[in-house]
Amino acid sequence: MKNSMLITKELQNILNVIGDGIYITDKDGNTLFINQMYEKLAGIDSKNIIGKNIADLQTEGFFDVVLNPQVVNTKKPASTVQKLRGEVEVALNARPVFDVLNNVQFVVTIARDVTLIAQLKEQVAEQKESMDNFLGKMKLLNLETDGTPIIGDDENMRNILEKMEKIAITDATMLLLGETGVGKDVFSHFIHSKSTRKNNAFLKVDCTSIPENLIESELFGYAPGSFSGASAKGKQGYFELADKGTLFLDEIGELPLALQGKLLRVLQDQEIARVGEGRARKIDVRIIAATNRDLEEEVRKGNFRSDLFYRLRVAVLTIPPLRERAQSIKPLAEFFFEKYCSKYKKTVRYTNELFSIFEKYPWPGNVRELENLIQSLIVTANTDAINFNDLPSNMLEKNSLAKLKETQNAQLSNLLKLGSLKNIVGNLEKDIIKKSIEEYGSINKAAEKLQINRSTLFRKCQIKEEDNIDTE
Repeated sequence: MKNSMLITKELQNILNVIGDGIYITDKDGNTLFINQMYEKLAGIDSKNIIGKNIADLQTEGFFDVVLNPQVVNTKKPASTVQKLRGEVEVALNARPVFDVLNNVQFVVTIARDVTLIAQLKEQVAEQKESMDNFLGKMKLLNLETDGTPIIGDDENMRNILEKMEKIAITDATMLLLGETGVGKDVFSHFIHSKSTRKNNAFLKVDCTSIPENLIESELFGYAPGSFSGASAKGKQGYFELADKGTLFLDEIGELPLALQGKLLRVLQDQEIARVGEGRARKIDVRIIAATNRDLEEEVRKGNFRSDLFYRLRVAVLTIPPLRERAQSIKPLAEFFFEKYCSKYKKTVRYTNELFSIFEKYPWPGNVRELENLIQSLIVTANTDAINFNDLPSNMLEKNSLAKLKETQNAQLSNLLKLGSLKNIVGNLEKDIIKKSIEEYGSINKAAEKLQINRSTLFRKCQIKEEDNIDTE
């Protein structure tokens, strides 16, 4: 074959090391060369193919479709899927090679094993999933709190910290109780950092943030094809991702009853079953749960399983609200001022009067409210100093009420020094009558306003009628 002589030995050696099948024909469809990979794909020997026309080979059943005529006629590349003997399918990509007159001289077809392509896609998907899991675990491993330390030097907080350190090293299940915003997640990080698992993953799951129809698959993972839209490879859940580490289940009181039984199994047997999968998988996870609900009351109402409740309360810690940690307010506020001044690159001063108001405010949102307030004050600050005028109106109103109550309490304390109730009431009446006389300008008008007669007014104030007091 004259044209076949153009495929030199050196070129053949090069084509034989390519991982795809190579099939070269002339413009008439005569076979000039096939490389070793194509021989392997088709299960044939090149000696039986070279020189034969592809139309004849198609008739003989070597393959079901050919692209040579289409490429020659259109002078454009073409692609299709070809079935070879032995039911092997290959993806064909045929391209024309032109002579000096721009006529098609050769057609080079590249054949790739469809099965191999599918396997490669699966391998890539598996590698991507493995990488995602690895990066996820690395992220969890390096997960920190938002920088908020446990601040508090009162005796109550010292006792809590001491108790947490003792429990942390035991690997026991823990239940953190406290109002919303007291910092239960910060305390859970502290427990993890003091445990034997501190070098492994720490993962937080907010049971209120995941839709009820997804929470089971998110927690326990799912098998391939478990439901519409599920990954063909399945997915690890939070329990598997936190293996050898700590899983913090925040707001566990919101967990649906149906899932509480599965969680109980994890605590009892340290094993989980993915959604859509029958077999159990062993895991090694420490559980720290938290809630702002009264779980005993939830058990009585039938909203929470009693057996799960008793499993969780192996070690229980109650985090006090900020209003009961007055000594922590100033150091916490100073920490947040420094944090957000640094974050927003601002230099903002604050007055002691500000902290005085902070200490009297009840903080219904606890530490979270304090942090959000200070962040807002720094972000919106128009000057380099923040004072009480920059505080929200509701805080100032409550501060005014607190001052009024403080004044009333002081007055009451002074009255109590008078001894008997008779003396206290008598002095109050005298003060009121004298104030009324000053206010209305005369005894008669004061008596009229107070709806008592003149003699009673004189008697209670120990005023003599002959005293020089305006009676009109």
